[in-house]
Amino acid sequence: MVTLPDIEAAGTLIRPHIIRTPLVHSPTLSAMAGAEVYLKLESMQKGGSFKVRGALAHVFSRRDRIGPAGIVAASAGNHAQGVALAARLAGIPATVVMPAWASISKQAATRAYGAEVILHGTSLEESLDRARELATGGRILVHAYDDPLVIAGQGTIGLEIHEDLPSVDQVIVPVGGGGLVAGIATALRGRNPGVRVTGVQAAACPSAVEALRAGKPVTVGSRPTLADGIRVRRVGDLSFPVIRDLVDRVVLVDEDAIADAMLLLLERKKVLSEGAGAAPLAAVLSGSAGIVPGSRVVLVVSGGNLDIPLLERVIRWGLVRTGRVLHLTATIDDAPGTLSGMLSLIGSAGGNILHIHHGRGDPGIGVTAVRLDLVIETRGPDHSRRIGDELRKHGYAVSGSGLE
Repeated sequence: MVTLPDIEAAGTLIRPHIIRTPLVHSPTLSAMAGAEVYLKLESMQKGGSFKVRGALAHVFSRRDRIGPAGIVAASAGNHAQGVALAARLAGIPATVVMPAWASISKQAATRAYGAEVILHGTSLEESLDRARELATGGRILVHAYDDPLVIAGQGTIGLEIHEDLPSVDQVIVPVGGGGLVAGIATALRGRNPGVRVTGVQAAACPSAVEALRAGKPVTVGSRPTLADGIRVRRVGDLSFPVIRDLVDRVVLVDEDAIADAMLLLLERKKVLSEGAGAAPLAAVLSGSAGIVPGSRVVLVVSGGNLDIPLLERVIRWGLVRTGRVLHLTATIDDAPGTLSGMLSLIGSAGGNILHIHHGRGDPGIGVTAVRLDLVIETRGPDHSRRIGDELRKHGYAVSGSGLE
């Protein structure tokens, strides 16, 4: 079992090599939550996530036992980069086994930190099996979460939270394999037994929730999720007893809540967060976090390594979901001035046309008409409805979600 002295020792060991990430108060989120909300921005950590802490704690603790073959790990993302960066800082070789579907950007980042990347398997479990095989050849395995040194390294986040905000009442932490929440809970409860620790998982992969229900780690099915960093089908054997004994509860959040949280962090706080890092805010927005009004709450934004294509999809989806992008369809006469008149009305009503498509010859509209599909940026649902009302008032037959 990892102890508070273990975490304090890890803090001393890794402190010269990490960023002491900021703890930032958010008036906006505080007003929304009815509590004093702070963000622990591990998205600003070296390697873009908290993972480098645990990797450094392992590597520097066992440095005298690591041979010329170096270390090996299995990961689809953040742990890969954390291990590669820790190995570079320690001056040792690193090999990282990644599943074949691992994103190209994360493969590139891992290689850029100096690690050898091996693509193997169609699941993280298969990649881990291959990493274990490589560990028999002289490499030291650095497990992503089921390792006491790694857990101790992640726990240094808890020490920093307590030092920066000793009066904290609740800390909300993403949960995948459980190493992060186990370390933070051990550190916080060791310093202040009254602190409440809440874990958050994606509903698409509820491994910790099911483990608590079963009384032991179990393997669960999973679905694709924006929070791929916590899509771990079985919590760690070392982290589970800590979750059971020191974490007050683990709650689930759905994909809509995660996407809303990602967009809110980006737009209102200018914080780029991956889905796992936004999960604590998703729990706050959905009301599942159990926040006591007026209390002091810290959300651990665990990482910011988000692929740009996914970011684009999240932004587009979020704008549509919040009614700030209107998809409108209309059939108009294919005659001079008809289209320009319609566009003029939209502009006068304050709409910004992002995209327009003409469909001539579409079935059911006749030879003298044209079907239009428009994407319009608006200020929100009320503004969208006003644009629709204005077009209908001038004789344009329009339809689209958000016009009712």
